[in-house]
Amino acid sequence: MQLPVRDKATREVIGEVPVATRDEVARAVDAARTAFDSWSRVPVVERARALFRYADALERHKEELAISVSRENGKTLADARGEVRRGIEAVEFACSMPSLMMGDALPDVASGIDSVSMRYPLGVCAGITPFNFPAMIPLWMFPIAIAAGNTFVLKPSPQTPLTSQALLSIAHASGFPEGILAVVHGEAPTAEALIDHPDVAAISFVGSSNAARAVQARAVGAHKRVQALGGAKNYLIVMPDAVTQSTCDALIASAFGGAGQRCLAGSVVIAVGSSGDRLAPLLVEAAGSLRLGRGVDDGVGMGPVVSDAAIERIGGYVERARAAGAQLLLDGGTVPSGGTFVAPVIFDRVDPSSELARDEIFGPVLAIVRAPSLDDAIAMANASRYGNASSIFTNDGGNARAFASRIAVGMVGINVGVAAPMAFFPFGGVKDSIFGDLRCHGKDAVAFYTQQRVVISRWPQDSSSF
Repeated sequence: MQLPVRDKATREVIGEVPVATRDEVARAVDAARTAFDSWSRVPVVERARALFRYADALERHKEELAISVSRENGKTLADARGEVRRGIEAVEFACSMPSLMMGDALPDVASGIDSVSMRYPLGVCAGITPFNFPAMIPLWMFPIAIAAGNTFVLKPSPQTPLTSQALLSIAHASGFPEGILAVVHGEAPTAEALIDHPDVAAISFVGSSNAARAVQARAVGAHKRVQALGGAKNYLIVMPDAVTQSTCDALIASAFGGAGQRCLAGSVVIAVGSSGDRLAPLLVEAAGSLRLGRGVDDGVGMGPVVSDAAIERIGGYVERARAAGAQLLLDGGTVPSGGTFVAPVIFDRVDPSSELARDEIFGPVLAIVRAPSLDDAIAMANASRYGNASSIFTNDGGNARAFASRIAVGMVGINVGVAAPMAFFPFGGVKDSIFGDLRCHGKDAVAFYTQQRVVISRWPQDSSSF
């Protein structure tokens, strides 16, 4: 069975991929398990050289990768280029594996006894990735796993699988040995086949919180290591001293970049004190001027959402918010024909307990909530079931420091709309935004894709001591 892939802005079929059966998934895992026996014994410095070659090849192909991302996902070409750049940075981080895998040693922990801890690869690892970052999120996963000595089977989103195929082709052209990286396609049954396979040692997942919770339960039940990143509802707090055009630009980029389909999208602005009356008109003007269209076209400010189902879900939230009496400031107006477009929507004076302020809508809908003080704003944000990221906009260092120390999220922004850490820092949240102990990239990823082994040794001075 072939799965068609469409340009989200035109609905044109731009490719197709084969849907893997459970037997085909098993064959991919079996090949990866066979390859692991030799790949895990390759010296880590040689594995790093393979990643250096891969990073160089990705640089040479970065524009075609960005175009692939833009066409199958819909995001603007500038956004897609940024995604590819962040993915390459993760590969560059993986090139440091000779130092990242270093263990610890302590001689003479007791008389004549030394102790050493070392990191070893796990075996076959699997990644299940979402539609919204078809280049970056796979590159968070398999380069680090492979550099650590594992082999990897990737299952990308069925809505955006073509970029993963391109990443695989570039890996093969870069000299990756046969079997250390495979891509299988499909929907939930394919993912379940990967999770269930007894030779898969670890599962890395990014998706909704409900799916992440289910993946964690299924993987842990099979005694596998699991790292499952879930949903988000990110709050952007604006203090009265920070109502500027630069703040507005950051909020617009956060809320409507990628059509709001990002786990770091700022979908709620909490306007503190007098900031709301001055900020709301700026946001409406900026969002209303965004040009919708094909992401690869010049001058486009926002592309389509991923599917008709997304249009229906987003529209349901908008209509229910209208019916509940939320103040609609911008309804987006007309959209281009032919694609799956949703124009920007902004509501003001939104009830912080409403579904509009609490649910992950995953679309270009911004809710403005009013709060009398920073304490109230932090309390509103911390009441969320999610804890991925949050930002404050202020010129007051004391307010920034209080926010950073009290906000219950994994990634904090200060005058930054999208609090996305670089590849050498961990990426992930708290509460229902993550299921599992270790986050993506950074040292957490190295820990996730390796197991520590402690060796305690005693070498007596003469054979009579045995």
